[in-house]
Amino acid sequence: MKKLLSVLLSLVMTGALLTGCGSPAAPAATPAENPAETPLETPAADPVDVKVLALKGPTAMGMVKFMNDADAGTITDNRYQFSIVAAVDEVTPKLVQGGADIAAVPANLAAVLYNNTKGGVKVLSINTLGVLYIVESGNTVSSVEDLRGKTIYASGKGATPEYALNYVLAENGIDPAKDVTIEWKSEHAECVAALAASENAIAMLPQPFVTTAQTKNQGIRVALDLTKEWDKIQAGGANPSALITGVVVARTEFIKEHPEAVAAFLDHYKDSVDFVNGNTEDAAALVEKYAIVPAAVAVKALPACNITFAEGSGMRDKLSGYLTVLFEQNPKSVGGTLPADEFYYSR
Repeated sequence: MKKLLSVLLSLVMTGALLTGCGSPAAPAATPAENPAETPLETPAADPVDVKVLALKGPTAMGMVKFMNDADAGTITDNRYQFSIVAAVDEVTPKLVQGGADIAAVPANLAAVLYNNTKGGVKVLSINTLGVLYIVESGNTVSSVEDLRGKTIYASGKGATPEYALNYVLAENGIDPAKDVTIEWKSEHAECVAALAASENAIAMLPQPFVTTAQTKNQGIRVALDLTKEWDKIQAGGANPSALITGVVVARTEFIKEHPEAVAAFLDHYKDSVDFVNGNTEDAAALVEKYAIVPAAVAVKALPACNITFAEGSGMRDKLSGYLTVLFEQNPKSVGGTLPADEFYYSR
């Protein structure tokens, strides 16, 4: 029925356009002459189930207002089901198998999923820029060059953290395999523990783990912002890229079946991001409500989380440049090949 109404509306609109072209039109008929000619309204799309997954961290933080409004019944255009998970391994199978329709994932994983599913997912928006920082329990690092010869504790091997760190090091003349020792940990919490265990220890951590570490040990300081270091490298380039941590993807099948639901999701998500960035204390309370991190941590971490919203051509320019940097480091990091144009969704 919905498709039929859409076709009918299209025909009406086409007729209206044709009436305005060519030879002068006859005088408009009055309602009495054509009582059946009344304005048609576009029928609202029927509500659908929208299953959304987000990782526990900045990608979920940007959604908290959206989640809260959906739970409170303020948003009723669709039936949104949000789930926050701790590990990316929980996202991938659900997205691929249809257990999720939309998911916030690491930027490079979006490309991997696209390639591995032969176009089964598309990227809708960028939701988080760089959130990686070099921190230390001392005062020995003030530039990338100061990392030469040091041991860096890090988590995220095979994902954005590794590729971002390697890129920043290499572009500053430091061989990641020879000039530094990168000790990879399975969890960020292990890096925090390493910082506390010895003086002048150095680690790469994302927000909000940086703030969490600082609440436990006031001697931990932020030495370098990898987003700023990335921007320094890219400055002056023909098409400068950005360090991107997370994006939002959706199953291609879901986009085709429910374009109205996808558009509504993007509108609500943008509103949520704007709220989070403009209302730190209220957003922090919601971050705690959804058990992401305590409000005391969130209120300090949110300004450094680089939560954003970018879609369309702006998203494509930034993300394609970022993926190209990763591809040049290691083609496997993006699934073996750079995604085709169809990977970038635009409404």
